[in-house]
Amino acid sequence: MEEDDIIPETDETVVLEDTPEEDEGDVTVRAILETIRGKWTKASDARINDEKRWLSAYQNYRGMYSDDMSFTEAEKSRVFVKVTKTKVLAAYGQITDVLFANNSFPLSIEPTELPEKVAEAVHFDSQQQQQQPPSSPYGFPGDGQGLQPGDTLNTLMDRLGPLSDPLSEIEGVKEGAGATPSSATFYPAMLAAKKMEKKIKDQLEESSASKHLRSSAFEMALFGTGIMKGPFAVEKEYANWNDDGEYDPNFKLVPQVSHVSLWDFYPDPDATNMDDANYVFQRHRLNRSQLRELKKRPHFRPDAIDMCIEMGENFTREYWEDTLRDYQQYQDVERFEVLEYWGCFDKYYLEDNGIELPEGLQDADEIHANAWVCNNKLIRLVLNPFKPMRIPYMAVPYEMNPYSFFGVGLAENMEDTQMLMNGFMRMAVDNAVLSGNLLIEIDETNLVPGQDMAIYPGKVFRRQAGAPGQAIFGTKFPNVAGENMQLFDKARQLADESTGFPSFAHGQTGVTGVGRTASGISMLMNAASGSIKTVIKNIDDYLLRPLGEGLFQFNMQFDFDPETNGDLEVKARGTESLMANEVRSQRLMQFLQITSNQMLAPFAKTSYIIREIAKSLELDPEKVTNNMEEAMRQAQLLAQTGGIQAMAEQQAAPAGANPADPTGTGGGTIGTGVAPAPGEPGFTGNNGPQNTQQPEAAGQQQPPMAGIQ
Repeated sequence: MEEDDIIPETDETVVLEDTPEEDEGDVTVRAILETIRGKWTKASDARINDEKRWLSAYQNYRGMYSDDMSFTEAEKSRVFVKVTKTKVLAAYGQITDVLFANNSFPLSIEPTELPEKVAEAVHFDSQQQQQQPPSSPYGFPGDGQGLQPGDTLNTLMDRLGPLSDPLSEIEGVKEGAGATPSSATFYPAMLAAKKMEKKIKDQLEESSASKHLRSSAFEMALFGTGIMKGPFAVEKEYANWNDDGEYDPNFKLVPQVSHVSLWDFYPDPDATNMDDANYVFQRHRLNRSQLRELKKRPHFRPDAIDMCIEMGENFTREYWEDTLRDYQQYQDVERFEVLEYWGCFDKYYLEDNGIELPEGLQDADEIHANAWVCNNKLIRLVLNPFKPMRIPYMAVPYEMNPYSFFGVGLAENMEDTQMLMNGFMRMAVDNAVLSGNLLIEIDETNLVPGQDMAIYPGKVFRRQAGAPGQAIFGTKFPNVAGENMQLFDKARQLADESTGFPSFAHGQTGVTGVGRTASGISMLMNAASGSIKTVIKNIDDYLLRPLGEGLFQFNMQFDFDPETNGDLEVKARGTESLMANEVRSQRLMQFLQITSNQMLAPFAKTSYIIREIAKSLELDPEKVTNNMEEAMRQAQLLAQTGGIQAMAEQQAAPAGANPADPTGTGGGTIGTGVAPAPGEPGFTGNNGPQNTQQPEAAGQQQPPMAGIQ
């Protein structure tokens, strides 16, 4: 199968056709290349100041002094205390723990508050259906009320979504939740949302989205911004062997998301976020094999790629690449620099250069397109295939800077305190070296000439005969390393304040004061989690939600399923993971106990509470809980089982048994009920244990004082 055949395409796809030999005088190609080169120059020049910030953050993380760092002649130590690395890894670990606390990608699909395409709830009442005949020729059988004004017979059935087939043969279906105990309620909108959610999470699992998200979270904590890209349709190979033992793999088209390094991402310099960006660039570093593989992908121009390969490698190292690669000294880089462009072109600009637009885009003022450039050759030009039009990149800031596209990272926040800690530690080490050694002063006039001046234990110096005074003097410098270490500790405290990550949050021992108790350290940890809440909220708003919306739109555009079609919305759940599972499960259990009251039970959604309890216990709610239909079947089965058990107990009871008999003589339950009072039937003191009848009933006259001794 050709790869072009499996890539989803539409009738509105516009592609720049390939030519055997590209004409250098082609007005269309030349004009587009000039536009792309101009935008690339502007984007790369505007990023220089940000690159310097990132370099400083990377060097502090690695524990390396920059080239412009100068030391005095008195400074002998070059020690670097990598507190920045500890803080960055602590922030990265806390972010990943929060995002993947329940071993699930923190995304959910839910119906909107007022769903339109799919009914929120429908029900039918079996008893009411049997009692009430149909009263309207336009209503459902057993309706009694008919349809709403303006509705038709198929209106409600069209809005059942995934329940269209299961409920098609059921009569008396009405919209809304049931209000009687005999009614069965179903939620088509919720079922459609959960089916789409399972589909998206399965796609994220297949594309290893968790691994890419962790890479973006690391760069976000270190540099201040994390970048992800996608979703794109790729063909994935699944291992399979046929009945003869031969390898026969299966190929499936799946959406894929990936991490993009911050160093290779060049956004619109006039934008402050992705929604405001008019275009972006991604810089690729490809070898010959990777460049040739592009010819197999759809809409690439094979002849233009061959010409790029014949021209030779054109990759030029940036000034920051030597630092990232630990100053590797090499001259020639056998790689091709390929620029991937996603952005807008004015419609008149494309029309003036001979590009015909489809009928659906004739009224558009600007056109979204994707272009690839290598060796000043246009190797791909195609209209943006996504609907609605969007740039398939997501940029999430660690700490938002409302006046810049790139955010502020944790390493930048503690750059000054890292410099102070390094300075105080170098001073402490140099002083310790100086104060730990004794300076020797020798008066040679008092010593015999020609002696060895080396100092070692047991050394003997010979003095001049009759020379007065001391010949050897020892000088010890004061040790002020303690004062320097106090300043170091103060700088570390300032680092805690500037980053929002206290030292006890990542393993510092010797915590005093309120932190010595379990409740005290719990309060401190809750207070320390305040700074990470803003970071997780940024991830929800700038990464998880756009990613979920992109996958939702991808499935609706290229893999449409009527059962998942509905008025649905994507919700990011990263912030909800901030609450510990123990605390969350405890609160859910308390709420469940409150709803056990019969007066409050109708106001609680028990099924949702049970599912959330399963999530807080790190269990898969799809495996341990029943949906509405399964719950009804289970309840019916339990009711039948209870009736059968009651009949079995009744048959097993001995003949003549009366459970209400308190005497126990009838073979029933002993000791239950209320004991008879004197004078009542069954009281043994009336005429003895053998005669339980009253005198009047027996027809005998008893003396008034009978039984009294």
